[in-house]
Amino acid sequence: MKKVIVIDDEVSICSSLEFALEDHYRMTTTTSPEEGLEMIRNEHFDLCLLDLRIGNVNGLDVLREIKKIRPSVIVIMVTAYGTISSSVTAMKEGAYSYITKPVNMEELLSVTGQALHYQELSSRVEYLSQELEKKYGYEGIIGKSSQMKRVFDMMDKVKKVDTSVLITGESGTGKELVARAIHFSGKRKQEHFEVVNCAAIPEQLLESELFGYEKGAYTGAVTSKEGKFQLADKGTIFLDEIGDMPLNLQAKLLRVLQEKEVTRLGSNKKEQVDVRVIAATNKNFDEVIRKGEFREDLYFRLNVIQIPLPPLRDRKEDLPYLIDHFRKQFNEEFNREITGFSQQAKKILLNYDYPGNIRELSNIIESSMVLAERDTIGISDLPAQLRESYPQPEEGEATLERYVGLTLKELEKRFISVTLDHNEGHRKNTAKMLGISERSLRDKVKVK
Repeated sequence: MKKVIVIDDEVSICSSLEFALEDHYRMTTTTSPEEGLEMIRNEHFDLCLLDLRIGNVNGLDVLREIKKIRPSVIVIMVTAYGTISSSVTAMKEGAYSYITKPVNMEELLSVTGQALHYQELSSRVEYLSQELEKKYGYEGIIGKSSQMKRVFDMMDKVKKVDTSVLITGESGTGKELVARAIHFSGKRKQEHFEVVNCAAIPEQLLESELFGYEKGAYTGAVTSKEGKFQLADKGTIFLDEIGDMPLNLQAKLLRVLQEKEVTRLGSNKKEQVDVRVIAATNKNFDEVIRKGEFREDLYFRLNVIQIPLPPLRDRKEDLPYLIDHFRKQFNEEFNREITGFSQQAKKILLNYDYPGNIRELSNIIESSMVLAERDTIGISDLPAQLRESYPQPEEGEATLERYVGLTLKELEKRFISVTLDHNEGHRKNTAKMLGISERSLRDKVKVK
């Protein structure tokens, strides 16, 4: 239910406005502009009915303060007939509209309803513009392998229905990206997509994050706050790493899914919510249920449709497309012009198993492009774990191939290091073997 605050120095006006609106909104009233501003500073309000003249205080000054504190609060001025010109000025300062005294209650309900509808539309437009910048959609998921084609087929089947979906797969396989693609290609795409990482939020805070809380519900709750379920109303909530949710919260989540209503911490009032649920996990649910770590009834509620995501090592044919995708992405982000990879660097990238999956691949390409000094990424630009994974040549095999992609400076550094080791650190013998003076060797070692 929307929250409305009335700031008017006449107690009778406060009482009449509260009486007229209390069946539609959660009402708060005050005759003190200072107290009203403090309330707005510490609590969430959707709309303020503000008197244009509050004793000796100019309502325009209060309006300006409200807009500084909470720009999202809709303000409707309450004014006498003789000060309509001032009300127009107030609208230029950010007020939504004005109503005149004596207040017509039908007009009041109409104006407040229109104002809050406008607020919802503005919030939705802002939200969608932010999401569009992220370019979510099927085109954001790269893959031409048979495994990924099966994933796309499943996404096509579930995107237009409200069935609960459980996305499974190892960490870094792109579970959130799939969840976003389902939402933004489905019938709820105009509404919010809210994310909760059940493994990243401490247990004592996870309940308030999910269901919201009232002011004073616990120490530090200085204002009321909507939970993710309320924010996702008419939209989608993505419960990432659902397998890590504490058992006591699993029971409360199950009740919310069954009854389609939430109760904020510190409140007894139930609020209806219409939310599509997509969950994800990297755990084996058969095992966690057997251990008693996850409720079987909640699992069945979430696992109506399951979409398993393959690890990157099982879809190696997608690697060239993914590598090129990240190269283009980071070229644009870093204003680089990296054209590609050396043959050996590409060979290493294609043969690596990527235990961290797509997230690790993205990090590797990003790191290599930051460090690269040329327009082609070589072996020396790759992270150490990849270089170390590169197989050493067998006895009798050509050994120069492994150094392709290194700079001359890197080759010299390695050759001096190996020769010093061979001579057990003896610089005179090392210099003689390298055909340079001891002074030159000393200078090179310092540079290295």
